[in-house]
Amino acid sequence: MKKKIDNIRAIFFDIDDTLYDSTLQVKNARENAIKAMKEAGLRVTEEKGLLILEEIVREFGSNYPYQFNELLKKLGYKFNPRIIAAGVAAYHSTKLAYLVPFPDTVPTLLGLRDSDYKLGVITDGISVKQWEKLIRLGLQHFFHSVIISDDVGYEKPDDRIFKIAAKSIGYKPYESIMVGDRIDRDISGANKAGMVTVRILKGKYKNQKPRNEMEMPDYNIKNLMEILEILKIERKR
Repeated sequence: MKKKIDNIRAIFFDIDDTLYDSTLQVKNARENAIKAMKEAGLRVTEEKGLLILEEIVREFGSNYPYQFNELLKKLGYKFNPRIIAAGVAAYHSTKLAYLVPFPDTVPTLLGLRDSDYKLGVITDGISVKQWEKLIRLGLQHFFHSVIISDDVGYEKPDDRIFKIAAKSIGYKPYESIMVGDRIDRDISGANKAGMVTVRILKGKYKNQKPRNEMEMPDYNIKNLMEILEILKIERKR
């Protein structure tokens, strides 16, 4: 049974694969990094280079700053600043090029804001990095509250980060909606906190299947504009 939405006052969003296409961004950034490193002298096929890089990310985490150093080690190379710098430059140039909102992100946020909903972000990660994403996306001014795991000490799916977010914006969890792409983190945690949950079917987790009741969203959407339909907000032409 879906939760009631007639008392909703606040809508919270994840960032990656919710407000912009981070899956495409990271995929292209890694591919271009390997190509640039090959041009700088690294002898490896693009396929093998990507596989090793993905292994490094799984082992050390996506925020590990020395991924390309580890790549050289695993391929038997000594430290080579030229090859590493080529990878770093290509990676970050590509990331910035693809750091743009989904086409329906801004219209949706405008529609919600103009209908007097409070807007917020709940995201895991390093504070400066997550704020940088919002600022480069040009979305930072839409949000009344931005809650980042690095600041509050709790990560999704811990329901405490969702309760902190609701309190920060002045409403109860049951007066709030959480929109995210991951059922194991966004949806599960928000359900535990008592929020209405909306899963956006985008990114690398779009084919995830719920393993339990907590991972079952109240709504599934394919694009953000559907939130306006859920809340019965008339779209302005």
